[in-house]
Amino acid sequence: MTTDSSASSLIIGGAASSPRAPLATLPPLALYIHIPWCVRKCPYCDFNSHTASPVLPEQEYVDALLADLDQDLHAVYGRELTSIFFGGGTPSLFSADALGRLLKGVEQRIPFAADIEITLEANPGTFEQEKFVAYRKLGINRLSIGIQSFQQEKLEALGRIHNGDEAVRAAGMARQAGFDNFNLDLMHGLPDQSLDDALSDLRQAIALKPTHISWYQLTLEPNTVFWNQPPVLPEDDTLWDIQEAGQALLAEHGYAQYEVSAYAQPDRPARHNLNYWSFGDFIGIGAGAHGKLSHPDGRIVRTWKTRLPKDYLNPAKSFQAGEKPLSNDEMPFEFLMNALRLTAGVESRLYPERTGLSLDSLAEGRREAEQSGLLQVEPSRLAATERGQLFLNDLLQQFLN
Repeated sequence: MTTDSSASSLIIGGAASSPRAPLATLPPLALYIHIPWCVRKCPYCDFNSHTASPVLPEQEYVDALLADLDQDLHAVYGRELTSIFFGGGTPSLFSADALGRLLKGVEQRIPFAADIEITLEANPGTFEQEKFVAYRKLGINRLSIGIQSFQQEKLEALGRIHNGDEAVRAAGMARQAGFDNFNLDLMHGLPDQSLDDALSDLRQAIALKPTHISWYQLTLEPNTVFWNQPPVLPEDDTLWDIQEAGQALLAEHGYAQYEVSAYAQPDRPARHNLNYWSFGDFIGIGAGAHGKLSHPDGRIVRTWKTRLPKDYLNPAKSFQAGEKPLSNDEMPFEFLMNALRLTAGVESRLYPERTGLSLDSLAEGRREAEQSGLLQVEPSRLAATERGQLFLNDLLQQFLN
Protein backbone atom coordinates (compact mmCIF):
# COMPACT_ATOMS: atom_id res chain seq x y z
CA MET A 1 0.00 0.00 0.00
CA THR A 2 1.22 3.50 -0.77
CA THR A 3 0.14 7.03 0.07
CA ASP A 4 2.80 8.63 -2.14
CA SER A 5 1.02 11.04 -4.48
CA SER A 6 3.61 10.35 -7.17
CA ALA A 7 2.77 6.63 -7.27
CA SER A 8 1.28 5.22 -10.45
CA SER A 9 -2.48 4.75 -10.77
CA LEU A 10 -4.01 1.55 -9.46
CA ILE A 11 -6.66 -0.56 -11.16
CA ILE A 12 -9.61 -1.27 -8.89
CA GLY A 13 -12.64 -3.17 -10.14
CA GLY A 14 -11.36 -2.54 -13.65
CA ALA A 15 -11.35 1.26 -13.28
CA ALA A 16 -8.31 3.49 -13.03
CA SER A 17 -8.06 5.21 -9.67
CA SER A 18 -5.82 7.73 -8.00
CA PRO A 19 -3.72 6.51 -5.09
CA ARG A 20 -5.29 6.77 -1.68
CA ALA A 21 -5.32 10.32 -0.34
CA PRO A 22 -4.78 11.33 3.28
CA LEU A 23 -8.05 11.61 5.19
CA ALA A 24 -9.01 15.24 5.77
CA THR A 25 -11.41 14.27 8.57
CA LEU A 26 -11.39 11.06 10.55
CA PRO A 27 -14.75 9.29 10.95
CA PRO A 28 -16.63 9.05 14.27
CA LEU A 29 -15.07 6.74 16.84
CA ALA A 30 -16.91 4.03 18.78
CA LEU A 31 -15.85 1.41 21.31
CA TYR A 32 -16.97 -2.23 21.33
CA ILE A 33 -16.43 -4.17 24.57
CA HIS A 34 -16.79 -7.95 24.41
CA ILE A 35 -17.79 -9.91 27.50
CA PRO A 36 -17.64 -13.54 26.40
CA TRP A 37 -19.58 -15.48 29.05
CA CYS A 38 -23.14 -16.84 28.89
CA VAL A 39 -25.19 -18.94 31.29
CA ARG A 40 -25.46 -21.48 28.47
CA LYS A 41 -24.29 -21.59 24.85
CA CYS A 42 -27.23 -21.51 22.43
CA PRO A 43 -27.17 -24.11 19.62
CA TYR A 44 -27.48 -21.48 16.85
CA CYS A 45 -24.85 -19.08 18.22
CA ASP A 46 -21.55 -18.62 16.37
CA PHE A 47 -20.40 -15.65 18.44
CA ASN A 48 -17.36 -15.92 20.71
CA SER A 49 -19.27 -16.97 23.82
CA HIS A 50 -18.40 -19.47 26.54
CA THR A 51 -20.36 -21.08 29.37
CA ALA A 52 -19.79 -19.11 32.56
CA SER A 53 -18.33 -20.65 35.69
CA PRO A 54 -20.20 -20.06 38.98
CA VAL A 55 -17.88 -17.13 39.76
CA LEU A 56 -16.86 -14.82 36.94
CA PRO A 57 -13.37 -13.24 36.96
CA GLU A 58 -14.82 -9.72 36.89
CA GLN A 59 -11.89 -7.94 38.52
CA GLU A 60 -9.29 -9.64 36.34
CA TYR A 61 -11.27 -9.16 33.16
CA VAL A 62 -11.88 -5.44 33.75
CA ASP A 63 -8.16 -5.02 34.44
CA ALA A 64 -7.39 -6.82 31.18
CA LEU A 65 -9.92 -4.72 29.19
CA LEU A 66 -8.35 -1.48 30.40
CA ALA A 67 -4.82 -2.76 29.68
CA ASP A 68 -6.03 -3.81 26.22
CA LEU A 69 -7.46 -0.33 25.64
CA ASP A 70 -4.18 1.24 26.75
CA GLN A 71 -2.40 -0.52 23.90
CA ASP A 72 -4.80 1.03 21.35
CA LEU A 73 -4.72 4.60 22.68
CA HIS A 74 -1.83 5.74 20.49
CA ALA A 75 -4.06 5.30 17.43
CA VAL A 76 -6.94 7.46 18.72
CA TYR A 77 -5.21 10.31 20.53
CA GLY A 78 -7.26 13.52 20.48
CA ARG A 79 -10.52 11.82 19.46
CA GLU A 80 -13.72 11.27 21.48
CA LEU A 81 -16.11 8.34 21.74
CA THR A 82 -19.55 8.76 20.19
CA SER A 83 -20.84 5.36 21.33
CA ILE A 84 -19.99 2.31 23.42
CA PHE A 85 -21.51 -1.14 22.98
CA PHE A 86 -21.20 -3.97 25.51
CA GLY A 87 -21.70 -7.20 23.54
CA GLY A 88 -21.22 -10.85 24.18
CA GLY A 89 -21.85 -13.35 25.47
CA THR A 90 -24.12 -11.84 28.08
CA PRO A 91 -22.65 -8.58 29.42
CA SER A 92 -25.47 -8.28 31.97
CA LEU A 93 -23.87 -11.15 33.91
CA PHE A 94 -21.35 -8.58 35.14
CA SER A 95 -22.13 -6.54 38.22
CA ALA A 96 -22.80 -2.81 38.12
CA ASP A 97 -19.65 -2.29 40.21
CA ALA A 98 -17.50 -4.01 37.57
CA LEU A 99 -19.07 -2.15 34.66
CA GLY A 100 -18.84 1.13 36.58
CA ARG A 101 -15.13 0.69 37.18
CA LEU A 102 -14.67 -0.16 33.52
CA LEU A 103 -16.61 2.85 32.22
CA LYS A 104 -14.74 5.18 34.58
CA GLY A 105 -11.45 3.77 33.34
CA VAL A 106 -12.48 4.19 29.71
CA GLU A 107 -13.54 7.81 30.20
CA GLN A 108 -10.23 8.60 31.91
CA ARG A 109 -8.49 7.44 28.74
CA ILE A 110 -10.80 8.70 25.96
CA PRO A 111 -13.25 11.61 26.35
CA PHE A 112 -16.95 10.85 25.92
CA ALA A 113 -19.08 12.91 23.55
CA ALA A 114 -21.74 14.91 25.39
CA ASP A 115 -24.52 12.80 23.81
CA ILE A 116 -22.71 9.45 23.89
CA GLU A 117 -24.87 6.36 23.37
CA ILE A 118 -23.92 3.47 25.70
CA THR A 119 -25.66 0.17 24.96
CA LEU A 120 -25.65 -3.00 27.07
CA GLU A 121 -26.80 -6.37 25.74
CA ALA A 122 -28.94 -8.30 28.22
CA ASN A 123 -30.99 -11.47 28.28
CA PRO A 124 -34.34 -11.73 30.10
CA GLY A 125 -32.99 -14.52 32.30
CA THR A 126 -30.35 -12.12 33.69
CA PHE A 127 -32.71 -9.25 34.53
CA GLU A 128 -32.59 -8.01 38.11
CA GLN A 129 -34.40 -4.76 38.81
CA GLU A 130 -31.84 -3.44 41.29
CA LYS A 131 -28.93 -4.25 38.99
CA PHE A 132 -30.51 -2.51 36.02
CA VAL A 133 -31.33 0.61 38.01
CA ALA A 134 -27.62 0.68 38.93
CA TYR A 135 -26.60 0.24 35.29
CA ARG A 136 -28.73 3.24 34.33
CA LYS A 137 -27.06 5.35 37.04
CA LEU A 138 -23.67 4.51 35.51
CA GLY A 139 -24.66 6.33 32.33
CA ILE A 140 -25.65 3.25 30.33
CA ASN A 141 -28.59 4.71 28.40
CA ARG A 142 -29.67 1.95 26.00
CA LEU A 143 -30.42 -1.75 26.38
CA SER A 144 -30.57 -4.48 23.76
CA ILE A 145 -32.65 -7.34 25.13
CA GLY A 146 -32.25 -10.78 23.55
CA ILE A 147 -35.83 -12.06 23.35
CA GLN A 148 -35.68 -14.20 20.14
CA SER A 149 -39.25 -15.47 20.73
CA PHE A 150 -42.06 -15.24 23.27
CA GLN A 151 -43.28 -18.80 22.61
CA GLN A 152 -42.10 -21.52 24.96
CA GLU A 153 -41.64 -24.29 22.37
CA LYS A 154 -39.58 -21.96 20.17
CA LEU A 155 -37.45 -20.81 23.11
CA GLU A 156 -36.76 -24.41 24.06
CA ALA A 157 -35.81 -25.25 20.46
CA LEU A 158 -33.37 -22.31 20.51
CA GLY A 159 -31.86 -23.38 23.84
CA ARG A 160 -32.86 -20.14 25.57
CA ILE A 161 -32.92 -20.03 29.38
CA HIS A 162 -35.86 -17.63 29.75
CA ASN A 163 -39.58 -18.04 29.13
CA GLY A 164 -42.09 -15.76 27.43
CA ASP A 165 -43.36 -14.22 30.66
CA GLU A 166 -39.80 -13.29 31.67
CA ALA A 167 -39.30 -11.70 28.26
CA VAL A 168 -42.40 -9.53 28.72
CA ARG A 169 -41.37 -8.56 32.25
CA ALA A 170 -37.84 -7.67 31.10
CA ALA A 171 -39.15 -4.92 28.85
CA GLY A 172 -41.23 -3.47 31.69
CA MET A 173 -38.31 -3.65 34.09
CA ALA A 174 -36.08 -1.86 31.57
CA ARG A 175 -38.54 1.03 31.42
CA GLN A 176 -38.95 1.10 35.21
CA ALA A 177 -35.16 1.21 35.59
CA GLY A 178 -35.11 4.43 33.56
CA PHE A 179 -34.32 3.14 30.06
CA ASP A 180 -36.44 5.09 27.60
CA ASN A 181 -34.40 3.71 24.69
CA PHE A 182 -34.19 -0.04 24.25
CA ASN A 183 -34.06 -2.67 21.53
CA LEU A 184 -35.77 -6.05 21.41
CA ASP A 185 -33.90 -8.74 19.51
CA LEU A 186 -36.27 -11.12 17.73
CA MET A 187 -35.74 -14.01 15.29
CA HIS A 188 -37.98 -15.46 12.60
CA GLY A 189 -37.72 -18.55 10.44
CA LEU A 190 -37.50 -20.64 13.61
CA PRO A 191 -37.90 -24.45 13.69
CA ASP A 192 -41.46 -25.38 12.61
CA GLN A 193 -42.51 -21.71 12.74
CA SER A 194 -45.67 -20.72 10.87
CA LEU A 195 -46.61 -17.28 9.57
CA ASP A 196 -49.04 -16.89 12.49
CA ASP A 197 -46.32 -17.85 14.98
CA ALA A 198 -43.92 -15.26 13.58
CA LEU A 199 -46.51 -12.47 13.51
CA SER A 200 -47.62 -13.32 17.04
CA ASP A 201 -44.05 -12.77 18.26
CA LEU A 202 -43.85 -9.47 16.39
CA ARG A 203 -47.19 -8.24 17.76
CA GLN A 204 -46.08 -9.05 21.30
CA ALA A 205 -42.80 -7.18 20.77
CA ILE A 206 -44.59 -4.14 19.34
CA ALA A 207 -47.03 -4.13 22.29
CA LEU A 208 -44.06 -3.64 24.64
CA LYS A 209 -43.27 -0.36 22.83
CA PRO A 210 -39.50 -0.64 22.38
CA THR A 211 -37.85 2.18 20.47
CA HIS A 212 -36.03 -0.31 18.24
CA ILE A 213 -36.61 -3.87 17.02
CA SER A 214 -33.93 -6.09 15.49
CA TRP A 215 -35.84 -8.71 13.49
CA TYR A 216 -33.80 -11.20 11.53
CA GLN A 217 -33.99 -14.69 10.10
CA LEU A 218 -32.36 -17.63 11.85
CA THR A 219 -29.47 -18.93 9.76
CA LEU A 220 -27.44 -22.06 10.30
CA GLU A 221 -23.81 -21.08 10.86
CA PRO A 222 -20.72 -23.32 10.77
CA ASN A 223 -19.26 -24.41 14.11
CA THR A 224 -22.67 -24.46 15.83
CA VAL A 225 -24.82 -27.32 17.11
CA PHE A 226 -27.51 -26.42 14.58
CA TRP A 227 -25.00 -26.68 11.73
CA ASN A 228 -24.12 -30.25 12.70
CA GLN A 229 -27.65 -31.21 13.78
CA PRO A 230 -29.91 -29.00 11.64
CA PRO A 231 -33.49 -28.47 12.83
CA VAL A 232 -36.47 -28.47 10.47
CA LEU A 233 -36.86 -24.87 9.29
CA PRO A 234 -39.80 -23.34 7.37
CA GLU A 235 -40.00 -23.71 3.59
CA ASP A 236 -38.81 -20.81 1.42
CA ASP A 237 -42.37 -19.77 0.56
CA THR A 238 -43.26 -19.51 4.23
CA LEU A 239 -40.07 -17.54 4.94
CA TRP A 240 -40.97 -15.09 2.18
CA ASP A 241 -44.53 -14.69 3.52
CA ILE A 242 -43.15 -14.05 7.01
CA GLN A 243 -40.72 -11.44 5.72
CA GLU A 244 -43.34 -9.52 3.73
CA ALA A 245 -46.07 -9.63 6.38
CA GLY A 246 -43.67 -8.78 9.20
CA GLN A 247 -42.23 -5.76 7.41
CA ALA A 248 -45.74 -4.48 6.70
CA LEU A 249 -46.75 -4.95 10.36
CA LEU A 250 -43.68 -3.11 11.63
CA ALA A 251 -44.24 -0.23 9.22
CA GLU A 252 -47.89 -0.01 10.24
CA HIS A 253 -46.80 0.56 13.83
CA GLY A 254 -44.21 3.22 13.05
CA TYR A 255 -41.05 1.11 12.92
CA ALA A 256 -39.15 2.20 9.83
CA GLN A 257 -36.71 -0.28 8.33
CA TYR A 258 -33.36 1.47 7.99
CA GLU A 259 -31.11 -1.59 7.66
CA VAL A 260 -31.49 -5.20 6.52
CA SER A 261 -32.71 -6.37 9.95
CA ALA A 262 -33.18 -3.13 11.94
CA TYR A 263 -36.41 -1.21 12.51
CA ALA A 264 -36.70 1.93 14.59
CA GLN A 265 -39.12 4.57 15.74
CA PRO A 266 -38.38 8.07 14.39
CA ASP A 267 -34.91 9.32 15.43
CA ARG A 268 -34.17 6.10 17.30
CA PRO A 269 -31.81 4.06 15.09
CA ALA A 270 -28.86 2.47 16.86
CA ARG A 271 -26.11 5.05 16.54
CA HIS A 272 -23.39 2.52 17.32
CA ASN A 273 -24.47 0.24 14.49
CA LEU A 274 -25.00 3.16 12.11
CA ASN A 275 -21.35 3.98 12.69
CA TYR A 276 -20.36 0.44 11.60
CA TRP A 277 -22.52 0.60 8.48
CA SER A 278 -21.25 4.02 7.43
CA PHE A 279 -17.63 2.83 7.69
CA GLY A 280 -16.91 4.66 10.92
CA ASP A 281 -14.08 3.70 13.24
CA PHE A 282 -14.29 1.47 16.29
CA ILE A 283 -11.89 0.11 18.86
CA GLY A 284 -12.58 -3.49 19.87
CA ILE A 285 -11.47 -4.70 23.29
CA GLY A 286 -12.14 -8.03 24.96
CA ALA A 287 -11.71 -11.67 23.99
CA GLY A 288 -12.17 -12.01 20.23
CA ALA A 289 -13.18 -8.37 19.67
CA HIS A 290 -12.60 -6.81 16.26
CA GLY A 291 -11.71 -3.19 15.51
CA LYS A 292 -11.25 -0.87 12.54
CA LEU A 293 -9.23 2.35 12.77
CA SER A 294 -8.45 5.03 10.19
CA HIS A 295 -5.27 7.08 10.29
CA PRO A 296 -4.71 10.62 8.94
CA ASP A 297 -2.16 9.33 6.40
CA GLY A 298 -4.89 7.22 4.77
CA ARG A 299 -4.11 3.85 6.35
CA ILE A 300 -7.16 1.86 7.47
CA VAL A 301 -6.39 -1.11 9.69
CA ARG A 302 -8.61 -3.93 10.94
CA THR A 303 -7.57 -5.65 14.18
CA TRP A 304 -8.72 -8.67 16.17
CA LYS A 305 -8.00 -9.76 19.71
CA THR A 306 -7.09 -13.08 21.33
CA ARG A 307 -10.22 -15.23 21.26
CA LEU A 308 -10.17 -17.57 24.26
CA PRO A 309 -10.85 -15.92 27.66
CA LYS A 310 -8.11 -17.96 29.36
CA ASP A 311 -5.57 -16.70 26.81
CA TYR A 312 -6.89 -13.14 26.96
CA LEU A 313 -6.43 -13.19 30.76
CA ASN A 314 -2.94 -14.70 30.50
CA PRO A 315 -0.34 -11.94 31.08
CA ALA A 316 2.16 -13.91 29.02
CA LYS A 317 0.01 -13.64 25.90
CA SER A 318 -0.68 -10.61 23.73
CA PHE A 319 -4.15 -9.06 23.64
CA GLN A 320 -3.92 -8.52 19.89
CA ALA A 321 -4.05 -11.65 17.77
CA GLY A 322 -3.60 -9.90 14.44
CA GLU A 323 -4.06 -6.87 12.24
CA LYS A 324 -4.63 -6.25 8.55
CA PRO A 325 -4.19 -2.95 6.70
CA LEU A 326 -6.84 -2.66 3.99
CA SER A 327 -5.38 -2.39 0.51
CA ASN A 328 -6.84 -0.11 -2.15
CA ASP A 329 -8.32 -2.97 -4.15
CA GLU A 330 -10.13 -4.29 -1.05
CA MET A 331 -11.68 -0.94 -0.20
CA PRO A 332 -14.74 -0.93 -2.49
CA PHE A 333 -16.02 -4.24 -1.12
CA GLU A 334 -15.13 -3.37 2.49
CA PHE A 335 -16.97 -0.05 2.32
CA LEU A 336 -20.01 -1.29 0.42
CA MET A 337 -20.62 -4.48 2.38
CA ASN A 338 -21.46 -2.15 5.25
CA ALA A 339 -23.03 0.86 3.53
CA LEU A 340 -25.37 -1.14 1.30
CA ARG A 341 -26.98 -2.81 4.31
CA LEU A 342 -28.65 0.54 4.93
CA THR A 343 -31.97 0.74 3.08
CA ALA A 344 -31.24 4.36 2.08
CA GLY A 345 -27.57 3.66 1.44
CA VAL A 346 -25.14 6.53 1.98
CA GLU A 347 -24.24 9.74 0.19
CA SER A 348 -21.64 9.08 -2.50
CA ARG A 349 -19.29 11.67 -1.01
CA LEU A 350 -18.86 9.43 2.06
CA TYR A 351 -16.83 6.95 0.02
CA PRO A 352 -13.88 9.28 -0.73
CA GLU A 353 -14.18 10.88 2.72
CA ARG A 354 -13.91 7.54 4.54
CA THR A 355 -11.56 5.64 2.21
CA GLY A 356 -9.30 8.28 0.66
CA LEU A 357 -10.13 6.88 -2.79
CA SER A 358 -11.84 8.50 -5.73
CA LEU A 359 -15.35 7.46 -6.72
CA ASP A 360 -13.72 6.39 -9.99
CA SER A 361 -12.54 3.27 -8.17
CA LEU A 362 -16.17 2.13 -8.04
CA ALA A 363 -16.98 3.04 -11.64
CA GLU A 364 -17.00 -0.34 -13.37
CA GLY A 365 -18.69 -2.28 -10.56
CA ARG A 366 -21.20 0.53 -10.09
CA ARG A 367 -22.09 0.55 -13.79
CA GLU A 368 -22.61 -3.22 -13.88
CA ALA A 369 -24.66 -3.19 -10.67
CA GLU A 370 -26.89 -0.41 -12.02
CA GLN A 371 -27.40 -2.23 -15.33
CA SER A 372 -28.39 -5.41 -13.49
CA GLY A 373 -30.97 -3.51 -11.44
CA LEU A 374 -29.21 -4.09 -8.11
CA LEU A 375 -27.92 -0.55 -7.48
CA GLN A 376 -29.93 2.64 -7.74
CA VAL A 377 -29.01 4.95 -10.61
CA GLU A 378 -28.40 7.99 -8.43
CA PRO A 379 -25.05 9.82 -8.73
CA SER A 380 -25.30 11.45 -5.29
CA ARG A 381 -26.04 8.20 -3.41
CA LEU A 382 -24.77 4.66 -3.13
CA ALA A 383 -27.89 2.61 -2.39
CA ALA A 384 -29.25 -0.80 -3.31
CA THR A 385 -32.54 -1.13 -5.12
CA GLU A 386 -35.26 -3.24 -3.49
CA ARG A 387 -34.03 -6.13 -5.62
CA GLY A 388 -30.45 -5.38 -4.60
CA GLN A 389 -31.42 -5.58 -0.93
CA LEU A 390 -32.86 -9.04 -1.54
CA PHE A 391 -29.73 -10.16 -3.40
CA LEU A 392 -27.10 -8.23 -1.48
CA ASN A 393 -24.40 -10.87 -1.92
CA ASP A 394 -24.87 -10.77 -5.69
CA LEU A 395 -24.64 -6.98 -5.60
CA LEU A 396 -21.42 -7.02 -3.60
CA GLN A 397 -19.86 -9.51 -6.01
CA GLN A 398 -19.69 -6.65 -8.53
CA PHE A 399 -17.08 -4.97 -6.32
CA LEU A 400 -14.84 -7.95 -5.55
CA ASN A 401 -11.41 -8.21 -7.15
